[in-house]
Amino acid sequence: MATKSATRRTMRTSTKAEAIAPPPEIEHTPANCRAREMLVRVADKWSMYVIHVLADAGPLRFNEIRRRVDGVSQRMLTVTLRGLERDGLVRRAMYPEVPPRVEYSLTPLGGTLRDIVRELIDWSGRHLAEVDRARARYDERAKQPNWATTDESA
Repeated sequence: MATKSATRRTMRTSTKAEAIAPPPEIEHTPANCRAREMLVRVADKWSMYVIHVLADAGPLRFNEIRRRVDGVSQRMLTVTLRGLERDGLVRRAMYPEVPPRVEYSLTPLGGTLRDIVRELIDWSGRHLAEVDRARARYDERAKQPNWATTDESA
């Protein structure tokens, strides 16, 4: 098995003609360009929160979502909900009442993200201490002269 440094050397010394083909999942194709669009939508800061809130609470009105998604502005929540609705992840239901009532819920397609989003949230909770330690190490190194040229494998 090649070592990490041997792999780096090989990659540095190879010419364009000898370039290693990227794995199919990251090779630029029309299909994965569209997949990237969806990743951008789903991984967006506010989309992730909205999906999580709707997955846990079920149908909610706009202001209920806004109260549960800490820090989101009215405009950003509107933009986020419209994008998620356009992509078929959120359903907007209007009820002919006075005053009109509008509720948002996950569609079946949006519901397929429920476990994925929950797992990402759980992962972040499980690894907060490790991330905090890594940030502290990084910040300490960044204070040193020539910190960008030091070996970061330690």
